[in-house]
Amino acid sequence: MIIGKIKNNRHKPKVLVENKVSFAAHNAELSIYDTYQQAERVALHSDQLLFCGMVTGKKIMHANNDHYQQSFLPHESFVMAPNQTVEIDFPVAQLDKPTTCLAIEISKDKIQQICDHLNSNTAMPKAFGHWQYQDRLVHTHHNSETQALLNRIVQIFTENHPDRNYLVDLAVSELTVRLLRHQAREFIVSFSQNEPDHNGINAALTYINQHLAEPIDIDLLCKLACMSRTKFFIEFKNLLGCSPAAFQHQMRLKKAAQLILQGMRITQVCFDLGFTNPSHFSRSFKLFFGMSPSQYKAKARLN
Repeated sequence: MIIGKIKNNRHKPKVLVENKVSFAAHNAELSIYDTYQQAERVALHSDQLLFCGMVTGKKIMHANNDHYQQSFLPHESFVMAPNQTVEIDFPVAQLDKPTTCLAIEISKDKIQQICDHLNSNTAMPKAFGHWQYQDRLVHTHHNSETQALLNRIVQIFTENHPDRNYLVDLAVSELTVRLLRHQAREFIVSFSQNEPDHNGINAALTYINQHLAEPIDIDLLCKLACMSRTKFFIEFKNLLGCSPAAFQHQMRLKKAAQLILQGMRITQVCFDLGFTNPSHFSRSFKLFFGMSPSQYKAKARLN
């Protein structure tokens, strides 16, 4: 990863806890934090949205007067709303094995600009409201595409390119759209679970989630949604960001991760969720989560 090259070229740290190196651009700022010793309750605050990606080590995030406590590990994203404060523990940081995290600060004006663009060009049906950033913590495993985007953002921020500011703006816009779509998808999926009969998309999503292990039946989904095949595909992709088959595949993998964390054997998870080939399941899981099922299970034991 490009961060490793940057770290190798830096001088000795000035501080051992949250040693910070920053790179500024218009509407955004990238900071790379290294912590070289164990510490507890280190405060982090920003007046803008802060998108954090874990690189090495482990953090424990505390927020909302300790009502929220969550481990933060590599290949995960943690998003802080503007003007929110969290406290961080560093349980495994060492001088020769620092805990490293990158943080991308995105201005509220930039987020609003993207929301306005989405509302003008890909407006959601009235039942789902409109595109807006929800002021809350977001913690998720990011997929390989998001990881590649984060790597690209670091490279763009740190290189001396004549079009640097323009390229940063494009990459940060993509990251913001991914965040907004993630939040919108979570809302839509939750809405479909609570009110499966409210509209056609809700009915289709409910059926998919209740039949994850079965081959997807597009004709049945169109019938449930009361839409033609063409209209169903267009509306589904506009709302969920992917095709019905891709959505089912992603939900299978997320369910697989939950079952692995609960202690179920990986082979059993594979077949219970409709995968017919353990090797294909392992490759799909690694492409989505950035690690194999066995690596994911081993990581879970460290929590």
